[in-house]
Amino acid sequence: MKNLSRLLLVVVLVFAFSNANAQDKNNPWQITIGANAVDAYPSGDGNLFRGGFASDSFGDEYFNVEDHWNILPSLSTITVSKYLGDGFSLGVGGSINKISKWGDISTNPDVTNDVSDLSYYAVDGTIKYSIGELLDWKTVEPYLGVGGGYTWVDEIGAGTLNGTFGLNFWFSDNIGLTVQSSYKHAFEDYLDTHFQHTAGISIKFGGTDTDGDGIFDKDDACPDVAGLAAFNGCPDTDGDGIEDSKDSCPNEAGLAEFNGCPDTDGDGVPDKDDKCPTVAGLKALAGCPDADGDGVADGDDKCPNTAGPAANGGCPWPDTDGDGVLDKDDKCPDVKGTVANNGCPEVSEEVQKTLNAYAKTILFDTGKSTIKSQSEAVLADIIKILNEYPTAKFTVEGHTDSVGSDKLNQSLSEARALSVKEYLTANGVDGFRLSAKGYGESKPIDTNNTSKGRANNRRVEINLAK
Repeated sequence: MKNLSRLLLVVVLVFAFSNANAQDKNNPWQITIGANAVDAYPSGDGNLFRGGFASDSFGDEYFNVEDHWNILPSLSTITVSKYLGDGFSLGVGGSINKISKWGDISTNPDVTNDVSDLSYYAVDGTIKYSIGELLDWKTVEPYLGVGGGYTWVDEIGAGTLNGTFGLNFWFSDNIGLTVQSSYKHAFEDYLDTHFQHTAGISIKFGGTDTDGDGIFDKDDACPDVAGLAAFNGCPDTDGDGIEDSKDSCPNEAGLAEFNGCPDTDGDGVPDKDDKCPTVAGLKALAGCPDADGDGVADGDDKCPNTAGPAANGGCPWPDTDGDGVLDKDDKCPDVKGTVANNGCPEVSEEVQKTLNAYAKTILFDTGKSTIKSQSEAVLADIIKILNEYPTAKFTVEGHTDSVGSDKLNQSLSEARALSVKEYLTANGVDGFRLSAKGYGESKPIDTNNTSKGRANNRRVEINLAK
């Protein structure tokens, strides 16, 4: 019953330690389960329960397994350790054994010794330093340790100071073989110092998984957000195979070529940049269609089925008067003209003759610039002709005969020309199209020696301005 109580105490201490410290995301746990051997011969003079130390015998026959090792081949030791950082770890272990030989002394009954097999229990704590981590060795990991514990041999118990050397052979990231040898120096004379050797299977586990995605925080690139192993623990919310941090549209499944954004209409423009995401269109028009191919998106095209310039809303420019000059360029959009004259009609020589034929019939009061009322009809005809050429500019010219002084005739010709201009502008002809000039008697068209000739020289002409 006492022995069972001791073993139970060892197990309780081991599991109490394994749960006493909160797990750290960067510090995994390791548990080693295996068998152990106890060897008292190399540690002293071979006397049972004697603390004496014989320097000439220390380490003798260390590998004499058959004569000196007490081996319990079944599951007889368990160790749990926690990585602390920088190559250090802290572990606690418990072990049981049966002692049939203590050095060269057998514990089996014979004629000289009334001793039977003795029970062996131990619980030990060790601080280990990984030489393998220092050397960056991945498969073979040697380590050194120092610690202490308590050992019972049957009814005798004493504290021990322990020195340890061991090797981990890792078959994978989590599973390996551990072999270890510890020198245990007893603080009491009634318990000999001795060696304890262990071999077992080690499993590394633990660490924190804050987001619960099955990837420990130390390996999780996104430890606070559940993710996928393929993305080192980072999420792919829309499931399109592109992790959220590299996905321009993390909440909508999309294509890799568009950084995870969808292209609903398949026009090569991702929806986020597509002004017409449900209708296939052109990249140049931000994904919108152009049915008539005029470079104006249908949604902005006032004539979506007829090609036209963007400046006219996608509609063709009209040519209202059909003269071949578009209204936008036609200075006379309602009157057929010529291309050479910007869509306006050109004043022909015949028209020019007609104008002057009418103008010569304008009558003035003798020696004055006032127009006689009977000239209103011919002035109306002149106005009609001028309005047919709305962009043409004309000069109203006044002329006299040679009767009177040159100065008087010059003034009279200027006054009459101005009088006709003012009449025309007062009756609908734009003033900017007309100018007035008097030439006096300087440009006769007939002789001034006859009354008929002088009558012809007294005239008004309306000529196309040059």
